[in-house]
Amino acid sequence: MSSYNNAKAVAATLLGRRKLQLLIVIIIVIIICQWISVIPFLQGTLSSYIQNVNAQQQYTESDSCITYDPADNTIRISCGHADLTRISNQLKDPDVLHKETTNGVWLLNAGIVIEQGATLYINSTDTSWLKINADGETAYPILVSGSLTIDSVKVTSWNPNTNDYALSDDSDRNGADTQIGTPRPYIRIEAEATGTTDITNSELAYFGYEAGYGAGRTGLRYEGGDGSIIRGNNIHNMWFGLYSKGVGGMIIEDNHIHHNGHYGLDPHTGTHDMIIRNNTVHDNGSTGIICSLDCYNITIEGNKVYNNTKSGIMFSRNMFDSIARNNVVSNEGNGIVISESRNNEVYNNIISDSGSGIDIDEDSLENVVYNNTIINITDPSEALHLRDGASEQNTLHSNTLITINGESE
Repeated sequence: MSSYNNAKAVAATLLGRRKLQLLIVIIIVIIICQWISVIPFLQGTLSSYIQNVNAQQQYTESDSCITYDPADNTIRISCGHADLTRISNQLKDPDVLHKETTNGVWLLNAGIVIEQGATLYINSTDTSWLKINADGETAYPILVSGSLTIDSVKVTSWNPNTNDYALSDDSDRNGADTQIGTPRPYIRIEAEATGTTDITNSELAYFGYEAGYGAGRTGLRYEGGDGSIIRGNNIHNMWFGLYSKGVGGMIIEDNHIHHNGHYGLDPHTGTHDMIIRNNTVHDNGSTGIICSLDCYNITIEGNKVYNNTKSGIMFSRNMFDSIARNNVVSNEGNGIVISESRNNEVYNNIISDSGSGIDIDEDSLENVVYNNTIINITDPSEALHLRDGASEQNTLHSNTLITINGESE
C-alpha cells in the first residue's frame, strides 16, 4: 500500500510540473504575440525619432554654416545648402537681409561669400527679386568659391538714396586708359570654385563698374566654375555683360545681352571650350562679342548681333581653333574682325549695313573664311578687308558681296 501511495505522489508531482511547464509556455506565447503586435509601432516610433534627430542635426549643421561678420559686413556660407529664407532665419537682422514684400522681394545690405563645398540658391521658391544695396560708396559682392544657382528671378543693384537702380555712368575704359567709376555690386566666381554658377531664366542688371584692369569688378565675372550654364536670361546695364578668364566648358545661350557699358560678352585669357549660341547681343558700349588673349575651342553660332559701338564679333590676340558660324551681324563699325589670331573658321554668316564686312589683319594666319554673305557695305573694298599680307596667310572662298544696288559680286 505504501508503494502505491508513493507512486501516486510521484505521478501527482510530475503532473503538476507539466501543468506548470504548460502554463509557462502559454505565458511565453502570449508575451511573444504581444511583442509581435507592438514591434511595428516601436519600429515606427524609433524610425521617426531617428529621422527627427537627423533632421534636427542637419538643420543645426546648416544653420551653423551661415554666419555674419559685422566687421566687413559679409555673410558667409561655409557648408551645406542655403537660400535667402534660411539666411534670414539664421541672422534675424533686417538691417542685413530683409524681405520687403510677401511676394519675394528681398533687400540685401551686405556681401555674400560662398565658400568651397557650399551652395547658395536664389530662385523662385522664395524669391522674385533680390535687390543689393548700392549707396555709391560700397560695392557689395557675391563671391563664389562653391556653387551658386540663380533661376527664374530678378537680381539687381538698388540705390536707396534714389530709390532706383544704381548707375556707374562715370566708368570708362579706352585702351589702357581707365576712369574709376561709382561702385556697384558685382558677382565673381573665383578660380578655386568647387562647383558651377548656373544662371537661367533670370534678369541680371545694373552690376559692376570700372575699377581698373584686373580689379575683377566688371559685373558678372567667371574666373572659375567650369561647366557653368548661362541660359535664357536678360542681362543688361552691367559694366561688362560677362567676362571670363581661364574657364572651360561653359554654355552661354538664348540670352538677351544689351545696353552694357563696355563689352557684351568678353571671354578672355585662356577661356576655352565655350559655346556662345543663339544670343541677341546689341547696343553695348564696345564690341558685342569679343574673345581675346589665348582663347581656344570657342564656338560662336546662331547669334543676332547689332548696334554695338565698335565691332559685332571679334577674334583677338591669339584666339585659335575656334568657329563663328550662322550669325547675323548688322549696323556695326566692323562686322567680324580677326586680329592676331590663327586657325579659325568663319562661315555661313550674314553681315550687313556695317563699316566693314569681315576684317583680317596682317598678323592673322591660317584662318578659313567662306560662304559668308556681306550686304550693303558702303565701300565695297571694305566688305572683305584684308590688311597687308593677310590674303597670302589665310584662305577665303565662296563669299558673296551684295551691294547697295542689290548686285552680287
